[in-house]
Amino acid sequence: MTEILIIGYGNTLRGDDGAGQRVVEMVAEWGIEEVRSLPLHQLTPELADPISTAKLAIFVDAYPDTNSQGLQVQPLEVEEGSGIGSTTHNCEPRSLLQMANFLYGSAPPAWWLLVPAVNFDFGEELSAVTQQGIAEALSKIKELISEL
Repeated sequence: MTEILIIGYGNTLRGDDGAGQRVVEMVAEWGIEEVRSLPLHQLTPELADPISTAKLAIFVDAYPDTNSQGLQVQPLEVEEGSGIGSTTHNCEPRSLLQMANFLYGSAPPAWWLLVPAVNFDFGEELSAVTQQGIAEALSKIKELISEL
């Protein structure tokens, strides 16, 4: 059983949009046995299965930072009596938790870390804003892991 599942998603060829994948790749380099890092282009319904067996799920994505808000950290919960949510290949974290709960009878506590992004141009370079957001996300992940 995976203790902690960290899913980072986004397009690494669109500048800052790849921040989620970069974060989980860096977490994988920590070599923590009970942490499984998944860098993905997008979220899909198939993730409900590994999510259902985790003790903690952390989702990491980029968001357009238009107001200099910095790293956004949101707790996620499954709403009681909720169905399976979206069944398309364009899911969001809350719907994946609902699917895990509905299909497998279990959904872990979860967090959504949103890294600020300002550059969505073609390329792999990250802006200074996103690099700072990645550092903050890594620090928050260390904190969440230590609390488990």
